[in-house]
Amino acid sequence: MVQPRKQFAQHWLKSEKALNTIVKAAECQETDRVLEIGPGTGILTRRLLPLVHSLLAVEIDPDLCKLLVKQLGERENFLLLQGDFLTLNVPSQLTAFSKFQKQNKVVANIPYNITGPIIEKLLGTIASPNPEPYDSIVLLVQKEVAERLYAKPGSRSFGALSLRVQYLADCELICSVPAGAFYPPPKVDSAVVRLLPRQIEIPVNDPKKLENLVKLGFGSKRKMLRNNLQSVVDRDRLTQLLEQLEINPQVRAEDLSVSQWVTLVNLGTGDWRLGTG
Repeated sequence: MVQPRKQFAQHWLKSEKALNTIVKAAECQETDRVLEIGPGTGILTRRLLPLVHSLLAVEIDPDLCKLLVKQLGERENFLLLQGDFLTLNVPSQLTAFSKFQKQNKVVANIPYNITGPIIEKLLGTIASPNPEPYDSIVLLVQKEVAERLYAKPGSRSFGALSLRVQYLADCELICSVPAGAFYPPPKVDSAVVRLLPRQIEIPVNDPKKLENLVKLGFGSKRKMLRNNLQSVVDRDRLTQLLEQLEINPQVRAEDLSVSQWVTLVNLGTGDWRLGTG
């Protein structure tokens, strides 16, 4: 019996209720090509396989890979890649497996400690979005991270991660999942979220500039935005820009919505003292 390993931050979901909710949220169709990151013992994998055209699983643990191959290796619509999803060039591994190329959905219970990097690889960044976005991404993540993903401007949870993700996708909370739903139970609760990649209504003129300004703007959350950005724009000019947008000049970074950030960057195109490379 393979046991969960701390080095891979493994917590295996055992709740039938949570599993059913995840599968329902994925809204699987028989034409879907699904990517599952960290299938573990395959408890979610088994539920998805009968519903989809193909399922590509990426697992870093060699012992779990042996177990998955033994139990699911004969399924025609199942393919397993062993490796670290963050460093693995998935498309290059699939040149001989046309059935598993161009996945259109992601369903996964991902490790808490690498949630941010995984989401970035799936969505891309403000400056470099995923050129082939998924139709949907359903993830089981730490509840605190989930709250940041779907947080609204002005709330305590809204931060740089919220803005970067919401620039690229709509995010919704599906359900909360208690720690007792896992083996071994983590120290915190979890939540299921669904990300729906989409193009922003008002495009930013310089995505790299927006990315850099967001990083600076959220550098010190307790400070006003004009203080965090004073190294790249004159305070008086930023005050003018904010007033043009009918925004309080004493605003903090977390009080601006995605569209307000985009409009601010576009309005002050020639005022920002930072590069685009």
